[in-house]
Amino acid sequence: MEHPHRPHEALLALEDAAPLSGVVSAPRHVRPGAALLCFLHGRGEAQPMDPVTAMTMHGPLHAESALDTEGLALPFVVVAPQLPLAGDLWYEQIDRVAALVRRIETRYATDPTRRYLTGFSFGGNGVFDLGHRLPGFWSALWAVDPPRRPEPDLAAPLWLSLGSSARATAAESVKLLHSIALGEDDDDAPPDASRVHLDQGEDHVGTARRAYADVRIYRWLLRHRRDDDEAAPSRI
Repeated sequence: MEHPHRPHEALLALEDAAPLSGVVSAPRHVRPGAALLCFLHGRGEAQPMDPVTAMTMHGPLHAESALDTEGLALPFVVVAPQLPLAGDLWYEQIDRVAALVRRIETRYATDPTRRYLTGFSFGGNGVFDLGHRLPGFWSALWAVDPPRRPEPDLAAPLWLSLGSSARATAAESVKLLHSIALGEDDDDAPPDASRVHLDQGEDHVGTARRAYADVRIYRWLLRHRRDDDEAAPSRI
C-alpha cells in the first residue's frame, strides 16, 4: 500500500497563501479530529524550488517518515509552507503561518487542541520564533537541529532533536529547557515529560532523517493538547 505522504500526486499545492507556497498532505480518509502538524523547512528549500521537491527533501513528508499509510496510528494532516526567500526568516511569516494553519483546520476538520509545529535547521529556529510569538497557539513544538538556542520563555512543550548544528548550544539549551535526555534504547519518553532532548550522534541531514523516522516523537506530540481550543494567537 502506498504511503500517502510520499507520492507526489498526493501532495496538494497550497492555494491563496502568497507570498508563501508549499503543500498540504493528508491521509486518504481524514477522520474529523485528526491532528495537524505544520512543518517549517530549512535554508535550502525556499522558493523558487518546486514545492513538492522541497517539502519532501526533509521532514515528515520525506520517504522515510514514520507517518503510517492511512493516518490511523499517527493521525496527522501535514501542512508545509514554503518561504519566498531563503534565510532565517520564518519570524517574518508568523501571522501568515497562523492564518494558514487555521484555514487547513477548517478544511479538514482537524482538532484545534492538537496543533503541532516542527522544523528542521532554520525551520527549527522558526519553531522557536513562532513558539515564542504565538504562546497560546501550539499544542507542542519540535525543533530538529536548530542552529541557535531556544527562547527562554517558550510556553508549549518542546522536543529538541540535537545534531551537528545544535550541539554548539546544546548545553545552554538543555539548561534553559530543564529538559530530560532520552536514550537511544528508551522505548518512549516519560509520560509527563514536557521538555525532551535526544542526540543520536548524527550530522545535520542525518539528524533530520533519524528524527522524522522516529515514531516515539510523533507519539509524544500527540500526548499534548491545548487546554483552550479558542486560545488566540497572541503576539508579543
